[in-house]
Parts: sequence; C-alpha cells; structure tokens
Amino acid sequence: MHVQEWLETVPPLAIYLLVGLVIGLESLGIPLPGEIILVSSALLASQHGDIDPFVLGACASAGAIIGDSIGYAIGRKGGRPLLAWLGGKFPKHFSEGHIATAERSFEKWGMWAVFFGRFVALLRIFAGPLAGVLRMPYWKFLIANVFGGILWAGGTTAVIYYVGVVAESWLKRFSWLGLVAAVLIGLTSMLIIKRKATKAQTAPAEPAPVAAGD
Repeated sequence: MHVQEWLETVPPLAIYLLVGLVIGLESLGIPLPGEIILVSSALLASQHGDIDPFVLGACASAGAIIGDSIGYAIGRKGGRPLLAWLGGKFPKHFSEGHIATAERSFEKWGMWAVFFGRFVALLRIFAGPLAGVLRMPYWKFLIANVFGGILWAGGTTAVIYYVGVVAESWLKRFSWLGLVAAVLIGLTSMLIIKRKATKAQTAPAEPAPVAAGD
C-alpha cells in the first residue's frame, strides 16, 4: 500500500506522533524514510482539514531536534566503536566511505555541516552521532540543530502543504478534459521543438564563402 493511502487510515493524532517518532529515530542515526513520511503527511494535510499543518510541522521539528540531540549524546559516549558497530548493522548507510565523507564535511564546515546536513539524506542520519563522536561543542551543535531542524521540518511541511492546496484548487477549477488537453498540447509542442532541433543538427552546413584571392 502507498504511504499516503496508508496514512489516510490513521487518525490525525497518530499521524503527528508517527511523523515525530520516525523523524526522531532517523535523526538519531537509524536509517528510516523520515522525509517520505513528512512529505506524504503534509500532502495529506492539504487535502484533509483534520490534519493541522502547524501542528504537523511542530511535531516534525521537535522530532528532528530531539532525535539529533539523543544521537549526539550516544555518539559522544560511544565514540568510534559506535560507528564500527553501526557499520556492521547498516553497511549500506554506515560504510567506511560514507563515514569518511561525512567526517570531511564536518572538518571543513563544522556546525554548518549539522545545519545543512539536515537537507541531505546521508548527513541527516550521520549528523547527531558523528558530531558527538568528533566532540563538537554542544552549544554549537545545539544552535545548528535547532535552526536546521526547524527550517527543514517546518519548511518542508509548509512548501508541500501549500503546493498541495494550490494543485487541488487548480484541479477543481478546470475539468479533467481541460487538463488532458493541456497535457496533449504540451507534449505536441515538445515533439515539434524536438523535431526541429533534430533537423537543425542533421542539416548540412553551408559552404564557407571563398575569398577573392583564392
């Protein structure tokens, strides 16, 4: 069953808790589809008034911040043996190559790696535990964690929600026949342009003009 179809069978309160839990566990260092759950829930909120997008964004932000903080504490206590253990449990995500790439990002960017890592799937899993392993000062981590978590979770919720609202409004305003016609017109235009571009590429080049003295 598709994620959004499954979410439609879940009460709003359970959706809030599920989003916060999945994103929190992902931020903690467990590879889970947090972004997919968040996007699907935000899109569902745009279609059903029972789900409050502000509450959804707040739960997602809280999960991101709390999960990252727990991951930082675990990483600081577990150290590098923790990364080796994670590599054995999740070799696809915590391979030596991925860990080395994440470490280089942290060494180069510091707390910005935590902030921008929230928007990158790989670093989103690594950020908390790796910041703890590398002994990043907690106040730096906390600032980047809070601002990154709110901007990523709240921003993603807002964008997907309003895109869903606009799309639904547009589809109500026009009939399906008009939508099909618009798609056909777009495809036809693309084919014509592609055909002209192909002709232009295969057309023989005009001979260069001969100079008077030749």
